[in-house]
Amino acid sequence: MDYPIDQAQIQNPMILNNVAVQDYLNASLSVNTLRAYHDDLQHFQNWGGTLPATPDQITFYLAHYAQELTIATLTRRLASLSKIHKIKQWPNPISTELVRSTFRGIRNQHGVKQRQVAPAIKEDIVAMAANLQGIKGIRDKALLLIGFAGAFRRSELASLQVSDIEFVQQGVLIHLRRSKTDQAGQGRKIAIPYARGILCPVIALREWLQHSGITEGPIFRNINRHGQIGTQMISPQSIALVIKERAKVAGLDFTQYSGHSLRAGLVTSAAQAGVSSWKIRQQTGHKSDAMLQRYIRDANIFTDNAAGGVL
Repeated sequence: MDYPIDQAQIQNPMILNNVAVQDYLNASLSVNTLRAYHDDLQHFQNWGGTLPATPDQITFYLAHYAQELTIATLTRRLASLSKIHKIKQWPNPISTELVRSTFRGIRNQHGVKQRQVAPAIKEDIVAMAANLQGIKGIRDKALLLIGFAGAFRRSELASLQVSDIEFVQQGVLIHLRRSKTDQAGQGRKIAIPYARGILCPVIALREWLQHSGITEGPIFRNINRHGQIGTQMISPQSIALVIKERAKVAGLDFTQYSGHSLRAGLVTSAAQAGVSSWKIRQQTGHKSDAMLQRYIRDANIFTDNAAGGVL
């Protein structure tokens, strides 16, 4: 997918004829981010918006969807529209006081409450990964346990390649080449140790690779109804469906789980176990404790509870 830019509007004639610019622009963001930009711009244009957009258009668009879309979705749509205007060197309507005040009013009136998915804590993972049978079960077990132990986002889990992993004496080292917060692709290593019991993520990963015969390319792949393993990586959306499906079979409220539940579950479980925040950040890749506080706060909500001290 090409970056949404019209080279004819780049003023420098040397850049105009340099096709490499488009490639570098495409490489500046992840595939998922580019797809999100494309979808957001398409939504705006399907509504009737034009590019470049005017402040009036943007405010009418916001008002039209204020009660239908979440604040988070509207925020992302504005970010996408702002990005395309900056890249094309158009006047940016998003930065005008008219648009900013309109959106501030929408936030004040409709609130910013976020839907918080249920974290798949250790006990949930044990229930979801137990007694899985067949080739799909072997894959799902490895996916759940590696996703949880590595605190992976669903897009990160989906993009893992055989070349990214190294089995060592203590467990497995996974080289995460790129993540949501690492658009430059500097990468980082995530260590997943051997665990006691039958639900060991390292052993589960070995079993999946052995049974699937996968020796290169994507680790986690689609499996059709005949049990045939595909060649392409599993999609992030399919990972979310796997989590929901296994939660349902385990007797959990599957509607509360999503592709983010594995990552949130590791943070919550580690906080409940008393793991220090810097150790948690080492696994998750969070840059500061601030991003962890919501999970840690919820995990320890009954610990040293004020009411518990007086009742």
